[in-house]
Parts: sequence; C-alpha cells; structure tokens
Amino acid sequence: MRAAPASAPVNATAAPAGTPEPARGRLAGVATMVGSGLSNQTGAAIGSLAFPVLGPVGVVAVRQYVAALVLLAVGRPQLRAFTWRQWWPVLLLGVVFGTMNLSLYSAVDRIGLGLAVTLEFLGPLTVALAATRRRVDLCCALIAAAGVVTLMRPRPSADYVGMGLGLLAAACWASYILLNRTVGRRVPGAQGSAAAAALSALMFLPVGAFLVLRQPPTAQAVGYAVAAGLLSSAVPYLADLFTLRRVPAQAFGLFMSVNPVLAAVVGWIGLGEGLGWTEWVSIGAIVVANTLSIATRRT
Repeated sequence: MRAAPASAPVNATAAPAGTPEPARGRLAGVATMVGSGLSNQTGAAIGSLAFPVLGPVGVVAVRQYVAALVLLAVGRPQLRAFTWRQWWPVLLLGVVFGTMNLSLYSAVDRIGLGLAVTLEFLGPLTVALAATRRRVDLCCALIAAAGVVTLMRPRPSADYVGMGLGLLAAACWASYILLNRTVGRRVPGAQGSAAAAALSALMFLPVGAFLVLRQPPTAQAVGYAVAAGLLSSAVPYLADLFTLRRVPAQAFGLFMSVNPVLAAVVGWIGLGEGLGWTEWVSIGAIVVANTLSIATRRT
C-alpha cells in the first residue's frame, strides 16, 4: 500500500560540492521501503485473524477508518482551498484506497497471504516495465514476472476467484503509485493522502453501520482490525510519502518485489501457511531480480 512526493524535489545545487546527498537519500528510501513492506504484511496477517467475525469487508472498513484518522491528524488537509485540478486525483485515489484493500483482503481470505500479495505485485511490476529505460531493468522485471507466473500456475485446487481478486488488487496498486505521484506534485505535504483516506473511509461508513447493527463485533476482532489499519494503512502511506521523494518510480516498483517474500514469511510464521519448494524457488527468483536491479543501478 504505497504514496507520492508531497512537495517539489529539493534543488540539487543546495548541497555542498562533494556531498553524496542523492546516495544517502536513496539509501534512506530503500530502508523505508523495507520497513513499510514488513509493517504492511504483518498488519495484513493480524487483520486476517478478524475474518471469522468481521469478514474481509469489515476488516477493510476498520482499516480505512484508522488510516483516515491518522492521516487527517498528520496531513490536516485544507479542503476548501483545493482546486479541481487537485481534487480529481484525490477523489480517484480515495476510490483506489478502498478497492485495493478490499480486493487484497478478499484474496487473502481465499488463497492466503503469500499468493495474494504476490499477485498484487504485478501492479508495481507493470509500472516498472512501463517506465524502465535500461535493458538490465527489463531483464530483471521479466525474471520477476516468471516467478510470479509460476506462483499462480493453474492447479486442480486453484481458486480462480481469489486469483482474480489478487489481479484486481494489482491494478489498484499500479494506479496507487501513479496517482500518488500526481497528488504529491499538486497537493502540499500529506494533505492529498489524508483527504483521499477520508473519502475512502466515508465510502465504508455504511458497511461499518451494517456490521454493527447486524451483530456487534467482539473487542478482540476490532483490535485486530485496528492493528491492521495502523500497520497496513497509516504506516505504509506515510512511509511512501518519504520514499517516492527519493527513489524513481521504476526503482520503487522493482524493489517492492520483496513484498511477496515478506508476505510468505509472515504468513508462514504468523498464520501457518506453508509453501512448497516451487513457490520458494519462484519467490527467490523475484528476490534475485530485485537485488540485481538495485545493485546495478547507478547512484
């Protein structure tokens, strides 16, 4: 789950001669992406524990509420000052927020965390393929794509509805990356992401009301959903605001290939979701592609 530059890029001439500011900034961006990905997958695993009570829709609703509260407190958007040029990408981003989370969590419920996140990765991979200018990036993206295709290969027990939901999440993630860059250029600070999160939360208010009226949820289930909101929504949104100021969109997309690994490990340790050797080899190919791309990128 993933944001954009919140302000104009820093003027490179402001740094003293000989200071490796771009390299330090890129290193900080990479570290932030790792932390963001781990937080995101841990939150998804915790949120899935509430599925028996709230269902994926209920967990996503609580996630959106928590994300909106946190981001509104941080971003403090001046909504009355927004122009239509600022509003339209914010509105689209709000729809993408909700659809991405709902499709991903519904996929997790059907096919497990590791496979659902791996399919979702097709979104940033597509962004990387579309934006790349280096042959090595294209080769790395193709290697990663081969790993993803192997993971979603047809099997007798395959849940194609779950896979379709994962692919919908992928389309939303690609849109998330592109829209966040647009919002970050047009809306200062975290105001754009905060406004989009608030709009997404409004979309889910009827869902929350229906769930409470139908059957009041347990405190434990709500606690799981709130934790998912903090770890999988608020933290990644703010981390991505920092990250995409410092790394190009194609590097962001390729590096996020670590998410299937994080999801598989978190699902294995936290949820007992086992993977066969074919799945691990495929995920390893994705990691190798990602590492090769980052190692050969010029600073």
